[in-house]
Amino acid sequence: MPALIDGAGAKYQAIADAIETAVATGRLRGGDRLPPQRELASRLKVDLTTVTKAYDVARQRGLIEAKGRLGSFVREPGDTSFAQLPQVDTGMNMPPDLREGAIGKAIADGTTALLRHSSGARLQYQPPGGALQDRIAGAELIAQICTATVAEQTVLTAGGQNALHAILASTLERGDAIACGRYVYSGLKALAARLGLRLVALPEMSAAALKEALRGESIRALYLVPTNDNPTAHTLTAAAREALAETAVAAGLQIIEDDAYGLLAGDRLPTLTAFAAANSWYVASTSKVISPALRVAFVRAPTVEAALRLAVDVHETTIMPPPINAALVSSWIRQGALQTLVAEMRDEVRARRTVAGEALGDIAYAAHPDGYHLWIGIANGATGRELAEAMRGHDLQIIPAGRFAVDDAPDDAIRVSLGGAADREGLARGLRTLRGHLVSPARFNPVVA
Repeated sequence: MPALIDGAGAKYQAIADAIETAVATGRLRGGDRLPPQRELASRLKVDLTTVTKAYDVARQRGLIEAKGRLGSFVREPGDTSFAQLPQVDTGMNMPPDLREGAIGKAIADGTTALLRHSSGARLQYQPPGGALQDRIAGAELIAQICTATVAEQTVLTAGGQNALHAILASTLERGDAIACGRYVYSGLKALAARLGLRLVALPEMSAAALKEALRGESIRALYLVPTNDNPTAHTLTAAAREALAETAVAAGLQIIEDDAYGLLAGDRLPTLTAFAAANSWYVASTSKVISPALRVAFVRAPTVEAALRLAVDVHETTIMPPPINAALVSSWIRQGALQTLVAEMRDEVRARRTVAGEALGDIAYAAHPDGYHLWIGIANGATGRELAEAMRGHDLQIIPAGRFAVDDAPDDAIRVSLGGAADREGLARGLRTLRGHLVSPARFNPVVA
C-alpha cells in the first residue's frame, strides 16, 4: 500500500513507483496477482482512472502483465516478451495502444491458439497471393466494406506499402503519371521516386480538378485515400466519389483506392471501387486500424487476371506476408474478433479526439470523427518543419506538411498523430505545448539542413 502524499506529484506515478520498488525488493514476486483496480482505488481513496494509469505505466515498464478477467500479475523473472521492449517514436501514423494491453493480448492468445491447433502448414511457404482460406477471408471482408469480391481476385500482401509497390510495379511503366492530392502519403512519394513515376498534384480531389489535369497531362492512374486522407484528414462525400470514379473510368485510368483507415469509420461511405469495380485496385490493411505489427493487407484486383499478375509481383519482392499474421487476421475475420477489436480501437480514438479538443481549445484543425490524426494549419509565420523541430521530445508525433508535399505545395501545416505509445495524459501535455507554440509568434531557432 503506497503512501500517497498530497502535492507530492502525480498519484498514478507514485503507485507505479511503489510497484517497481516492491518488485525490486522482493515484496512482490513473479506471478503475484495485484489487487483488482477498483478494489485498490477504494483502498487508496483515489479515482479508478488513477489506478488504471498506474497499472498502464507499470505494464509499459515491463513490471506487470494483464491477463484479461484474471487480473494483473507481476511478470516472471526472465520474461522477454515484446511488451517489455522500449517504445520507439518513428514519426509514423499508427493506432494508439488500447488499455490493459488488449491488442498485445489478442495477438498473443490468437497466435498461441493457431500454433496449438495448426497442422504445421502455417509454418511453411504459402502459395503466391496467399493461402486459399486467407484469400476467402479477405474477400469476405472486402465484400462487407466495398463491393462483391471473390477469392480469386483477392491477393494478400505484407502490409499496405507492399500492396502499393506491387500495384504500381505491375500496372505502370517508368515515366507514367499518377494524379493525386497536393499533399500525399509519403510512402507513395517514395515508391513513385523509386519506380520513376510522375505525381501530378490536383488542387483538390474532385472530378473537375481531375478533368482539368487530364487536359494537360497524359495520366495513367488516380491515387487517393477517400476516407480520412493521410495527411489532410479530408473525407470525400459519396457524390464526389461517384463523380471521380466516373471521370476516371471515362479517361481509362486505373484507380488505386488506399482505404487504410476505412474500417475505423463508424459511418461508412461507398468506396470508389463500388462505382468503378473494373478499373479499381482496393487496398484494406490492418496496420493502421489494429497494429503495425500485423503486416497484412488485402487487395481486390479489378480482375482475376490482374490478381494473378499482382500475386507474381508480391512473390518476387516479399515472397508472402508473414503466414502466422495472415492466419491470425483470417481467424479474427471468421470469428468476428476483428470487428470487436476495431470497435475498441474506435472507442479509444474517440476518447483521444476528446483529449485533443480540450487541449487545443480554439485552434482550428481538420480531422475525421473516428480518425487519430489532425491536420493543423500554421498561422504564426512558422514553417511545419520548424514547428516539428520545436516539438521534439514532447511525446507527440508531428510531421511537417513539406514531407507530404507534391511539387511546390507550401510547408504551412503539420500532421499530428494522436496514436502511438503515449497515454492520454502524455498526449494532453504534448498538445497543450503545441497550442502554446501555435498561438505565439514564431520564435524558433533556424533549422540546419
